Amino acid sequence: MKQQANLIRAGQVIEHDGRRWTVLKQQIITPGKGGAFIQVEMRDLKTGNKTNERWRTADTVERLMTDNRDYTYSYTDGDNLVLMDGESFEQFLVPAGLLGDQAPFLQDNMQVMIDLVEGEPVGIHLPATVTLEIVEADPVVKGQTASSSYKPAKLANGVKTMVPPFVEAGERVVVRTEDASYVERAKG
Repeated sequence: MKQQANLIRAGQVIEHDGRRWTVLKQQIITPGKGGAFIQVEMRDLKTGNKTNERWRTADTVERLMTDNRDYTYSYTDGDNLVLMDGESFEQFLVPAGLLGDQAPFLQDNMQVMIDLVEGEPVGIHLPATVTLEIVEADPVVKGQTASSSYKPAKLANGVKTMVPPFVEAGERVVVRTEDASYVERAKG
C-alpha cells in the first residue's frame, strides 16, 4: 500500500530498494530554505543493518501491512526466542535480534505482540512497563532535596536508570521498556 513519506511512523514496515525495512525513528526536518523532508532511521529485516534515508514529504513509499498476534515468551534457544501461542499452544521461533535494546526487559511468561508480514516475524513489542528490583543505588547527597534531582541506579536485569533520591537498593520499581526510564515505585 502506497503512503506519503510524511506519514511514516516508528514501528511500520516498508519496502524500499527491493528490501524490507522496519522503521526505528522518523523526524520531519524543515530547513530554512527549500521544502521539508523526512529523515528515517530503519533496519533491514534480513541482515539487521541500519541505515538512514531521506524523502521529500510529497514522495510515496510502499508500506507493508502487518498482522499482529499475541504470544507468551517461554525461553531463549540460542539466537531464537521460543514463544507459545495462547490458543493453539504451538511453539513459534523468533530471532532474538528483533528485540534490539529492549532484550534485557524480556521476562519469563511475558505476553508479547509479534508483527508478521506474510507469516514472517518482523517486530516484537513488549509491554510498555515492567516491574524490576533495584540492586544498586547511589546514596542520597545531603541537601539534594529538589524534586527534579535523580540518582543513578542499577536494575536486576543489569540496565542502568535514573531514580528519585528516595528510592533505595532492594526496592521494586516500574520502568518503561522503551527507554529504561523510571515511572513509579511498585505497589504491593
